[in-house]
Amino acid sequence: MRVPVSLVIKLVANGLSTEEIIDAYPYLEPEDIRQALRYAAWLAEEGVHPREQTT
Repeated sequence: MRVPVSLVIKLVANGLSTEEIIDAYPYLEPEDIRQALRYAAWLAEEGVHPREQTT
């Protein structure tokens, strides 16, 4: 069963614990939640991108 990363992140952001998320979605494991958070953190990493110069 697939659960979107965005759903897991929203659940965590709304204060649900790992145990509460697993109770609601028993096919998930704690590692699934950790991996979703790692993926979200990777997507949100800051990067420096030079601006294009306009002349």
